[in-house]
Amino acid sequence: MGSHEGAVVDATKDTFPELIGSGLVLVDVWAESCRPCVALAPHMASIASDNPALTVVKLDASKARRLCMSLQVRGLPTMLLYSEGQEVARICDPNLKAEQVDAWLAGALEKLPT
Repeated sequence: MGSHEGAVVDATKDTFPELIGSGLVLVDVWAESCRPCVALAPHMASIASDNPALTVVKLDASKARRLCMSLQVRGLPTMLLYSEGQEVARICDPNLKAEQVDAWLAGALEKLPT
């Protein structure tokens, strides 16, 4: 787990279950064709470096359609927060901005039992 510290990890449909299986994991579901997703990418990297306790994972929706369907991702960008393998929060907004991600994440992390 320590090897991912401060970096955004690319997930595939095969590695996804293992990546979200333990600890706190923020999943950025994105696609190259989604402008807001691409615009958020540098911010996701800064979230990763600012939050060593959080693993930040990128999931390319165009390469993992079935997985996205099973996760009930209906639009992009979508952010999912997992704690010990369980989804605890999500946000989906076609106009999602960095500040919204920060506010949502802070609120979601506050609600988690410590």
